[in-house]
Amino acid sequence: MRAFIPLLIFAFLTSILPISVNALPKADKVVVNKSAKKLYLISQGKRFRQYDIALGPQPQGDKIEAGDERTPEGRYILDYKHADSDFYKAIHISYPNNHDIEKARKQGRDPGGSIMIHGMPKNLKWPIELIQSFNWTNGCIAVTNAEMDEIWNAIDEGTPIEIQP
Repeated sequence: MRAFIPLLIFAFLTSILPISVNALPKADKVVVNKSAKKLYLISQGKRFRQYDIALGPQPQGDKIEAGDERTPEGRYILDYKHADSDFYKAIHISYPNNHDIEKARKQGRDPGGSIMIHGMPKNLKWPIELIQSFNWTNGCIAVTNAEMDEIWNAIDEGTPIEIQP
C-alpha cells in the first residue's frame, strides 16, 4: 500500500496541473520567408516549427517608406513583446535599423516603423481562415492567435529575426 500512495499523488497532480508534454523548445532565431509566406522557429540551426503568415498587400520588395504596406527585409531583433496590442499579442521587430534609416534619408523618405509579428485584430469580424488567405497587414507579419501563443512562448526578447525576400 505504501508504494501505491506516491503513484496516487502523482496521478492526482498530473490530472490537475497543466503539464504540456509537447512544449516547444526556445527559438534562438526566427526566419521569415516572404515569398513562401512562412515563419520558421529555429533552434540550434534546425527548424522546429513553421507557420503560414499574412503580410501587407505589397509583399514583394523591401520596405521603402512608411505606408508602403511592405515588410522590411534583413536582419533585426525581436526586441520587445506587447501583450495588450490591437492585434491580440504582438512582438516588435527592431525596424528600422541604422541601414534602413540611412537608406530612407538618402531618398528623402520616412522609413516608418512599428513592424510586428502579431495575431488577429481584436475586432475581427471575418473567419480566421478567410482573413489569413490574403495579405492584409500594413507591413507586419500576421499569424493566428493560437500560433501567436506558441511563438510568444518559444521566443525571448532579444531573439534575432531574419526576413528574407
